Amino acid sequence: MREIRTPAELRLVSGGDPVIGWAAQGFTGGVRAWGAGAAVAVASPDVSKHDRLAVVGPVADAVALTAGVLAEVGPSYRPFGDEELIRELAERVPGLTFSAAFGWMDAHEVPDVTTTAAWQDGDAGVEELLTQASPTSYAWPGHPGVRRWAAVTGEHGELLSIAADAWSAPEVGFLAGVATHPVARGKGLSRQVCGFVTAELVKRHGRAALMVDATNAAAIAVYHRLGYTYRRVAAASVRP
Repeated sequence: MREIRTPAELRLVSGGDPVIGWAAQGFTGGVRAWGAGAAVAVASPDVSKHDRLAVVGPVADAVALTAGVLAEVGPSYRPFGDEELIRELAERVPGLTFSAAFGWMDAHEVPDVTTTAAWQDGDAGVEELLTQASPTSYAWPGHPGVRRWAAVTGEHGELLSIAADAWSAPEVGFLAGVATHPVARGKGLSRQVCGFVTAELVKRHGRAALMVDATNAAAIAVYHRLGYTYRRVAAASVRP
């Protein structure tokens, strides 16, 4: 396997795959990348809660590359990519086990949304809302990579619906930390705040992306209406 050292080379060998571009994080924060045959792997420490190893390419090349990279970077890294490929890796790479399937969604156009959402000055009230409405969120105030929060607020400035710009890469902005107060649900506020953040990310990065549980049909429908397309992905992990 050969190490890839620049964003330009990575774009070339990966065909501009947005999952790879996002995982690379602009080659900051200790990110490293490799290629073998037609496969590409990017090791990203502490990105969206986990040490991630994004992998794309033909199965045969990806198996050898994944095994080699895991030997280099260690067992904390979780292979991540298209579901079919990750299932094959879990079967063929010694020590790997399949963890979970979910969705990657991305969009490259500014959505047409009327919204009162805006970026917040700081993160006051965000942790309280997440604790109440979305305690399993990956994005939390103060976590490295979580950059800023947007919100739809009530008449007294209280947070009703929030979303974060978190772990964004130069060419792929990332939306996370979506939560709506229970008393404000059913009013389209999540669509408003996600539409605002999506528009901001597309304008700045050219593409917006997010991850979503495959069973969360309501959220997926909202993101589809904002112009996102769905990609089946999955993660594996090294068995203890």
